Amino acid sequence: MIGIPPPPPPLFGGPPPPFPLGGGIPPFPEVPLDLPYGMKQKKLYKPEVPMKRINWSKIEPKELSENCFWLKVKEDKFENPDLFAKLALNFATQMKVQKNVEASEEKKILPAKKKVKELRILDPKTAQNLSIFLGSYRMPYEDIKNIILEVNEDMLNEALIQNLVKHLPEQKVLSELAQLRNEYHDLCEPEQFGVVMSSVKMLQPRLENILFKLTFEEHVNNIKPSIIAVTLACEELKKSESFNRLLELVLLVGNYMNSGSRNAQSLGFKINFLCKIRDTKSADQKTTLLHFIAEICEEKYRDILKFPEELEHVESASKVSAQILKSNLTAMEQQIINLERDIKKFPETENQHDKFVEKMTSFTKSARDQYEKLFTMHNNMLKLYENLGEYFIFDSKTVSIEEFFGDLSNFRTLFLEAVKENNKRKEMEEKTRRAKLAKEKAEQEKLERQKKKKQLIDISKEGDETGVMDNLLEALQSGAAFRDRRKRIPRNPDNRRVPLERSRSRHNGAVSSK
Repeated sequence: MIGIPPPPPPLFGGPPPPFPLGGGIPPFPEVPLDLPYGMKQKKLYKPEVPMKRINWSKIEPKELSENCFWLKVKEDKFENPDLFAKLALNFATQMKVQKNVEASEEKKILPAKKKVKELRILDPKTAQNLSIFLGSYRMPYEDIKNIILEVNEDMLNEALIQNLVKHLPEQKVLSELAQLRNEYHDLCEPEQFGVVMSSVKMLQPRLENILFKLTFEEHVNNIKPSIIAVTLACEELKKSESFNRLLELVLLVGNYMNSGSRNAQSLGFKINFLCKIRDTKSADQKTTLLHFIAEICEEKYRDILKFPEELEHVESASKVSAQILKSNLTAMEQQIINLERDIKKFPETENQHDKFVEKMTSFTKSARDQYEKLFTMHNNMLKLYENLGEYFIFDSKTVSIEEFFGDLSNFRTLFLEAVKENNKRKEMEEKTRRAKLAKEKAEQEKLERQKKKKQLIDISKEGDETGVMDNLLEALQSGAAFRDRRKRIPRNPDNRRVPLERSRSRHNGAVSSK
């Protein structure tokens, strides 16, 4: 055959090359990788039995960064034959496994349609709303005007200002009502109130700025804890040694199970895969890979069990929407800018009650200082999250904070549940084992009692038939039956046998009578 060229490759659409002898799907070929930063190719495992695959998103060499977590992992320290044997026992593939999948459809609750309320100026509806508002605050109209001018926070509250912002007519309409000042007593209550409020300069921006002042601390308390939660969660995640060891263990288990597939010899995996670990069921469908890993940690690597405690801020970070956080900060800055602008152009007033410029100027300085601190904290938080993306290899611009920490928080909860379920299962198995032992012991004792009873019955029967005759022959041969006549039963005068006790009682009676 030397010199004969190989057959030409099949034409487009031709049949695929034949499978190797023995059937089955050929393993995915091992191709040497050119790895950056001095990394070595991961070990190729060869399980003795076909394993179930886990479908993670592997880290590609080109995605690695110089300071990323996956450069320093040493998952081979978890290798041991016992671990691999248990994996093979629990997660070997079965050719025909009938899965009973219960399709549970979640009831989708459609959001209720919001009723859009249209407020019309000088409309009867507007007058009605003002009447309801004035009925809720039974104060003279002049008093309401003065507490607004004074920015009297002892009397002002958020609901009062919000209602005024919502229901008061625009300045143009108030100016028209001001022309009816001389006819004040002939006007209805909403119109009278409009006449009183028309004398307040820059009423609408004044109310909006006062409302901002009243709600400022609430805004800070909504923004600041969110920034702190994400900041602490980023720091905890990077510092947690137990979480790092967990990732190494998962990498080893995954590469072993994926041997022969495209996902074998992975350098790392995307963190969001952690939530999908429990999707891999055991061969008997009674447990999951997550339960298996939790059990291995309990048996041999108990230090890994500490990671839920070390990631205590992950849950609160998962509730933070970066988009809402940014929009809240932007809105706060814009309101401060508006307030600073309004103070500069605020007209001079001769009304002694008007303290707006005085009080709002000092508030503006305080609000600006607090905003600058929040802004710096927010930038630091974003930087930490960006570094976290480089560390664990994910795109921090496309994977939101809420999504990333949501996956981690979910996994944390699932892991703790798996540990509890494992312990409960072990307790049930121990309870069953004890019950079985107790039952076996009771049955054994019952058999022993029955055996002893049978032996006694056999001895009794043997004594009745042969034992008595043997004893009698022995006594006759030895002469023992004739030696002690004193023990014979006495006879009565009628030559009849008398029971021994009866004879003794008669004898004793005769003696006593003498």
